[in-house]
Amino acid sequence: MASRKKLQGLVAATITPMTPDGQINLPVIRQYVDYLISKQNVKNIFVNGTTGEGLALSVQERKQLAEEWVRQGKDKLDHMIIHVGALSLPESQELARHAAAIGASGIAVIAPFFFKPTNKDELIAFLREVAAEAPALPFYYYHIPHLTGVKIRVEELLDGIKEQIPTFQGVKFSDMDLLDLAQCINKNDREELVFLYGVDEVRASLAFAIFIVIFSTYNYLGQKNNMMLQAFAQHDLSLARKYQFLTGEFLNFVIKLGFGVAQTKAVMTFVSGIPMGPPRFPLVKASEEFIANAKAKLNSIVWPTD
Repeated sequence: MASRKKLQGLVAATITPMTPDGQINLPVIRQYVDYLISKQNVKNIFVNGTTGEGLALSVQERKQLAEEWVRQGKDKLDHMIIHVGALSLPESQELARHAAAIGASGIAVIAPFFFKPTNKDELIAFLREVAAEAPALPFYYYHIPHLTGVKIRVEELLDGIKEQIPTFQGVKFSDMDLLDLAQCINKNDREELVFLYGVDEVRASLAFAIFIVIFSTYNYLGQKNNMMLQAFAQHDLSLARKYQFLTGEFLNFVIKLGFGVAQTKAVMTFVSGIPMGPPRFPLVKASEEFIANAKAKLNSIVWPTD
């Protein structure tokens, strides 16, 4: 079974590498793991989430990816959380059992978003049925209402959830409602529940004293964000702000160009040298214009350590 170290530090929302014809590219995962550790100092991953195009993959592909990440990350990565959410409860349960069998560190589940739960009790009932299939693994709810349309506030969801889901460990919070997040943190001891903040565009982690953050940008800007957190821990707020503003400057630039999974794959490819390939349809690959502009912008940034 995977390490049960306390989850802390940066968590990379992993990209799913694909071949030019759109098949998952398992052989590059080993290089990807080594890159995250050696170049970005990132040792926690979240697999098959939104950035990883999890819901665009078949169940078999999701299993293959999870197996390869766990195989290559064993004794190297600290935490390997596998997203097992699906529209079908049996599929989600199957993926949860699989994650437990291969030695994942934890599982996460998105709310079903075609036939949606309409209230807290319905959502918890769905989550409970999935969590029960991996009773030894920490369980996280993946809250991303702008994609699921399930707008049940997390503050409300947390009330009594541990009694129904004993393995409940926390929330991957991918929402702009910072008031909801603040209330969750205020009402719950951070030593007990974990809040993994997941919106790259909103870098409020330092203000909220959240040191578990899960971003897609940590795939290629992880080391810069680690430097920011180190400066903050050493009470060098001026240096921490420099790193925060510079990473935000790049993100603001690419968002204006149109930034999603395809563009993330393109940036990761030119920064790391690892081929991430195209996204799966209906997404289309990033334009050459985007790649050229993003590369020029990133190269133009002067980091404090340069």
